[in-house]
Amino acid sequence: MALPGWLESARRWAVRPPGSTVDLEPLWARVRQAGALESEFARLSDGELVARPEFCAVAREVARRELGLRPHDEQLVGALALMDGHVVQAATGEGKTLTAAIAAAALSAAGPVHVLTVNDYLARRDTEWMWPFYQRLGVTAGWVAEGSATPERRTAYHRDVTYVSVNEAGFDFLRDGLCTDVADRVQRPLGAVIVDEADSILVDEARVPLVLAGSTLDGPDLALGMAGLIRGLRRGEHYTLADEERAVHLTAEGADVLERGLGGVHLYAAENLDLLTAANLALHAEALLTRDVDYIVRDGRVELVDGFLGRVAQRRRWPDGLQSAVEAKEGVRASGGGSILATITLQAFLNQYTRLAGMSGTAIGVGEQLREFYRLEIAVLPPHRPCVRRDEPDRVHETTEARDAAVIAEVAAVHATGRPILLATPAVADSEALGARLREEGIDCTVLNAKNDAMEAAIVAEAGLPGAVTVSTQMSGRGVDIRLGGSDQREHDRVAALGGLYVIGVGRHDSGRVDDQIRGRAGRQGDPGGSVFFVSLQDELIRRYAPEKRPRSAAGAQRVAEQVHLEIHRNTWRYHYLLEQHRVAMTALRAEVLTTTRGSTMMAALRPAEHAALVRAHGPARVAEAARAIVLHHLDAAWAGHLDEMATLREGIHLRAVANLDPLDEFHRAAIPAFKRLIPAASEQAAAVFATLDLSGEDWSLSRLGLDRPSATWTYVVDDDALGTGLDHFLAGLLALFRAGPRAR
Repeated sequence: MALPGWLESARRWAVRPPGSTVDLEPLWARVRQAGALESEFARLSDGELVARPEFCAVAREVARRELGLRPHDEQLVGALALMDGHVVQAATGEGKTLTAAIAAAALSAAGPVHVLTVNDYLARRDTEWMWPFYQRLGVTAGWVAEGSATPERRTAYHRDVTYVSVNEAGFDFLRDGLCTDVADRVQRPLGAVIVDEADSILVDEARVPLVLAGSTLDGPDLALGMAGLIRGLRRGEHYTLADEERAVHLTAEGADVLERGLGGVHLYAAENLDLLTAANLALHAEALLTRDVDYIVRDGRVELVDGFLGRVAQRRRWPDGLQSAVEAKEGVRASGGGSILATITLQAFLNQYTRLAGMSGTAIGVGEQLREFYRLEIAVLPPHRPCVRRDEPDRVHETTEARDAAVIAEVAAVHATGRPILLATPAVADSEALGARLREEGIDCTVLNAKNDAMEAAIVAEAGLPGAVTVSTQMSGRGVDIRLGGSDQREHDRVAALGGLYVIGVGRHDSGRVDDQIRGRAGRQGDPGGSVFFVSLQDELIRRYAPEKRPRSAAGAQRVAEQVHLEIHRNTWRYHYLLEQHRVAMTALRAEVLTTTRGSTMMAALRPAEHAALVRAHGPARVAEAARAIVLHHLDAAWAGHLDEMATLREGIHLRAVANLDPLDEFHRAAIPAFKRLIPAASEQAAAVFATLDLSGEDWSLSRLGLDRPSATWTYVVDDDALGTGLDHFLAGLLALFRAGPRAR
């Protein structure tokens, strides 16, 4: 007897779909059991339904009743894979939002669940969309956004399921870690987490440090004055670019110009190190960072553009000196520096959860990193309907001008048929330039980039209308499917007859996954569609990672780039790993001081006479409270100092290689003894203050002892790639050399 279509599909993919490292057969077996119960469960009352223990069957029927969505078998398998702690790969339009909600509802039975998104919009949208589903199952849900007040955050985190952007969750984790009263914390102990856009968050953003700082405003005048001097320098005469225009150096003539402009100082004298540093940062900002490519200026602020997502990276900034240099270059108000109070990389933060899982449309490409850094395996789901999208070979041109002319001609020809077009560009400037050229040709288009990302949902939702031309930077994490015929799909059949959405990529990205995400916007849920990439041999990807290759290919350059980025990830994590061990040790001690009488015990050991006298006069509880506050203050101050010392050490550690020393070994040689001295020194400082403590008044505070905490704190994400050490260029050359074979070596 012939098998039903869905079961036959399951059989074909049952054990391990292509690229999958997870055996899906046990999960398919559970879903088949749910299918056998479907007609029975459809007849149950709501009360009878939620009382049944067969979760897959219950979740399917509840979703159908409350959301009007019947989860496909593939979605149920994906939910089970998430519950098992895997990364699920499912194509665009396959219903990952509902898949995550089913898994989150089940996981909430064991404790709090966070669903981490890439932005606030998706956190709110998904909570509100899935709310009826959760409510019927008796599961509470909430969401956190950047503008959420502290009570709102605490309420949301105390729900069974919390939707929140990954950065906000990380910042709240850091803030909780500096609380001086347990009641001030907003998060509960971290439990299970489901990460949306898992490849982007777990890999591309993994090494990015989240920072909690005590705000200060200092040093804008130096940056502003240096920007004015640098602006007058000429390339080739006063400075040169190297490493495929990724590094810049002053010439002797350029140094002379600056020294005269600074009043005749010797720029390279030891006492003028701050001037030389400011000059190099200003030169980096002027020559290597480009407006509307690396950043935009909006509302009087410099806002960084995320190269992977193609839109503003919320609260991200470069290291303080470079940030100030770019702000001075653009003549905007300085955002100020700050004393770092706490920091953690996204990778370290995500590993704090007791159960980690994720979803992505392009996880296979980072399978090695997911296993290496998180011990995660990939479960590849088949599409509910086969993908019939036609992906054409790259169209390669010698120059950027020829490539763009061909793109305009292709858009004009296809647009004449009425077929909707998505034109994906690598940068804001490219999107605006191509948009302007299209309008000059009489082709009306909508441009979506970092400057108007607040409108993205409405723009993307209608990109499938007949005749629509949408020019966009990267499409990852947009959160809205492009439906043929528009958001209401009223003209679906007309657009399908024209061939569906046509995706045109302008240039390839460093990561093939980004290109796959762009392609994946067409061919949703079995719809027709097509894609093609126009490539120039002058594209940065090829110039940087395949400069000597003839014929040069984007695919080959991408393979080199991906290996380079993996090695950079590994190298960066080697530095952060030691700092993470320090953070774990300090956090454990701090938590003990916060929640027990450990601070009082420490003071009794270091100042026994003074401690005993205070206990006799004021009682052990009052003394323990004071000791706790004093010890916490000095531990926090010592940790902030350690972070500053490690940041300074890291910035210059690569120079040790000039002396044939291993930079990582040298970093460890300095960092380990520094941390060993940290806690004893902080304890002694706390004891010195404790010895002079007067508790005779009605109340007392740290401020009376001159131990004020920062009056304000702020959070940001450090883009520490901007001041790279050239490791990517070295690795790219090395990989290209080995691929060339023995003759080249």
